[in-house]
Amino acid sequence: MDYGKLKEDIIAYSKEIGIDKIGIASSEPFAELKNRLIRQQELGYQSGFEEKDIEKRTDPSLIFDGPRSIIAIALAYPSKIKDAPRGKKGERRGIFARASWGVDYHVLVREKLELLAEYIDSRVPEARYKLMVDTGELSDRAVAERAGIGWSGKNCSIITPEFGSYVYLGEMITNLPLEADEPILDQCGDCRLCLDACPTGALVQAGQLNAQRCISFLTQTKNSLPDEFRTKIGNRIYGCDTCQTVCPKNKGMDFHHHPLMEPDGEIAKPLLQPLLQISNRDFKEKFGHVAGSWRGKKPIQRNAIFALAHFKEEPAVDDLIEVLTKDVRPVLRGSAAWALGKIGSEKAKNALLEAQQREKDEEVQAEIAKGLAFFEVKDEV
Repeated sequence: MDYGKLKEDIIAYSKEIGIDKIGIASSEPFAELKNRLIRQQELGYQSGFEEKDIEKRTDPSLIFDGPRSIIAIALAYPSKIKDAPRGKKGERRGIFARASWGVDYHVLVREKLELLAEYIDSRVPEARYKLMVDTGELSDRAVAERAGIGWSGKNCSIITPEFGSYVYLGEMITNLPLEADEPILDQCGDCRLCLDACPTGALVQAGQLNAQRCISFLTQTKNSLPDEFRTKIGNRIYGCDTCQTVCPKNKGMDFHHHPLMEPDGEIAKPLLQPLLQISNRDFKEKFGHVAGSWRGKKPIQRNAIFALAHFKEEPAVDDLIEVLTKDVRPVLRGSAAWALGKIGSEKAKNALLEAQQREKDEEVQAEIAKGLAFFEVKDEV
């Protein structure tokens, strides 16, 4: 078998099926990454969504028998919505991060990897492989960096020369001895725009992220949001793109190569108030195909409540009172109580005082107290 020719043919085929970039990485353990992950764990910077076993995250031989190379791929996604709807008073809108526009990227990237695997099967029947997209044990970014897809930016994203950081990543561990590609040298230079722009200071230093402070992570949690972050999320209801949008390498980067990635403005930027009462069925029907739906509707609804507070949206007071008085979930009732205080109308205050008399949950009572405290500050001023 001429593996040099096979590599050329795999690359050529990848272009035929719409893979925007492909590279080959060696299957050696990721020693440097292992040290970083251990440090992250010691500092408590992990999100908890990652594979728990650091050995599996950094040693391909522990998850695949006899790895010889890793094929990494990237698909470029859009950064702009054509004819995006605009919010206004009474019709405020939230925003899903770009990685949740269009059909769930896990599905799209896996489909490309499966097509690639079928091609490899046709050429090398004895080939073995393991496909991974985001939820696999290995770090997609570490593989992509080693494979020359892009360099690891200060914002902890893979930045490609061709598409910026607006790319989805996936990889395939194989038993094929394909020649590895050269990594791309770091091109961030002295730039630190992403570090300075991060709303919560989650980017501790170049290439180091405290996931516990990252808005992208926080918008995916299901419990009550810590107070210090409630005013920081703005109208984001899933994810955060700030460290990407300020990056000079992303200037002018907007690719519409894949029809299924095209964002529907009414889904990517949905009206906030209807989200508060949306049924499970309607949520699944409208948002079930996007990546941002994976945690269910509760985090989205909680974030929508804080977004309405961000806008000080008085027309939403009745809907928020409905949540405060009737929703069975304490996290949602508590969030609504805080938001009503933040909005600050007389009707909101009366609703909080009434709720204070009947609410049984201690945590919700604490949120009601926080909501009422806003009025005390207002009165002092």
